[in-house]
Amino acid sequence: MSVHIDNEGRRVVEAMVDVPGTPDEVWRAIATSRGISSWFVPTSLDEHTGGHTTSRFGPEMDAESRITVWNPPRNYTAESGEGLAKVVTEWIVEPRNGRICMVRVVHRWFADTDDQDATYEGHVYGWEVSYFRLLDLYLQHFSGMACTAVQLTAFSDFPGPKTWRTLKQSLKIDTRNGRIHSASTAPELSGKVIPVNIEDPELLRIRKTAPIIAAAREGMDGEEPELILQLDRPTPGLAHMMILPMEAQTLVSVRFHFFGSQSGSIAATAELDWKAWLSGHFAPEVSAQKIN
Repeated sequence: MSVHIDNEGRRVVEAMVDVPGTPDEVWRAIATSRGISSWFVPTSLDEHTGGHTTSRFGPEMDAESRITVWNPPRNYTAESGEGLAKVVTEWIVEPRNGRICMVRVVHRWFADTDDQDATYEGHVYGWEVSYFRLLDLYLQHFSGMACTAVQLTAFSDFPGPKTWRTLKQSLKIDTRNGRIHSASTAPELSGKVIPVNIEDPELLRIRKTAPIIAAAREGMDGEEPELILQLDRPTPGLAHMMILPMEAQTLVSVRFHFFGSQSGSIAATAELDWKAWLSGHFAPEVSAQKIN
């Protein structure tokens, strides 16, 4: 999990998770536009060597790379940047006993110093604490189902803790059982909180040393500034709510993955309703991205 040096002198970090599914099922979840966008941020991916992949984290926050190795259903590699700024990311699917596969994400880059090590360890934290949980939920409950995803991004002039408290006003959370319902002034939502219990010593270290993770948790009194939800209304699905410090402002990200034959119309309504809610509580301009 911590940075190490490979045989070619590149710095390397790696995240991994065991998930349910056959290699083909898991591959479709991590290596197709439709699959990735069903649990991760909106993503387009060309399924061949020489193709491109773009993940959209928010307005003017696209992560673009070129596919250099394509070996379904086992692994693919994508490169971003040029020269000394080049970063190589490899996705690997390894079959295990039963219908279980290990997914590994490996980031490699050249650097003469350890200046960026904490930043890349922060990527590991993001994969293992947040996005891999969403991948696991998707493969457990929604693998292969029709999905419409909505990603909304707003900016708050409040510091992180006040921004997070404001966002959480949209929900009523029963701390006894983790059930959630939307507040009376918020769009319809119900389901349960997926708990994030971090016990791994390396992850506990990284959340103190990775700049963006530490900044997001500053002043939070130990509370994690994100929620992962498994939804039952307005339709079965997933939700991911989080904040990130962005210089003088705080980014607010709310993403829904709605599943089923009615997901398109439900997503359209949710997009309008949540855009109105966010603009009423933060800056009036809210960015929205939707992908089927």
